[in-house]
Amino acid sequence: MTRGFFIALEGGEGAGKSTQARRLAETLRAGGREVVQTREPGGSPGAEDIRKLLVTGDAARWTPLTEALLMYAAREDHLNATIRPALARGAVVISDRFADSSEAYQGAGGGVPLETLNALRTAVVGADEPDLTLIFDLPVETGLARAAARGGDARFESKGADYHQRLRDAFLAIAARRKDTAVLIDAAQSEDAVAEAIRMRVADAMARPR
Repeated sequence: MTRGFFIALEGGEGAGKSTQARRLAETLRAGGREVVQTREPGGSPGAEDIRKLLVTGDAARWTPLTEALLMYAAREDHLNATIRPALARGAVVISDRFADSSEAYQGAGGGVPLETLNALRTAVVGADEPDLTLIFDLPVETGLARAAARGGDARFESKGADYHQRLRDAFLAIAARRKDTAVLIDAAQSEDAVAEAIRMRVADAMARPR
């Protein structure tokens, strides 16, 4: 069976990734594809247990390196329990966040050396990188205001505007570096405009030979 297609949605807080992941999944299912919609940290029973440690509590609860190790522990379980089986049976996997978030949050945001994060990524992710990464970009102030209005777990949102600007800069750098597999999405547009931009980008990527 042909391997499925792996799409990751990345970006800062309040960028609308969860909404657009749902809309994209609905569009692809309407076209007859099996879709597994998932998230990080989380996406499998073990990873969801680790998520509770990561997204709740004081902003300084964990050192950045501890955060990175917990993220990759959750990612290992997520890949083995959810992502790899879905891809093996030919499904489309849509993940709200993946390994680029570790580079941005624990790397650029927290100061964990990139070589440490790359070693973890190689060991855990290996060849199972996303086929397409959609990087949602919008001003930090807008994203944090949206996240505050949304409510819910706010450990990462509470880390301050300077931290979140470092995240934005890191995601922009990732998009510039990986133009073959990463696409920058203007998340300041209307929800419908963002959904249409995503639909076109995904259709184009899935039509290319691999």
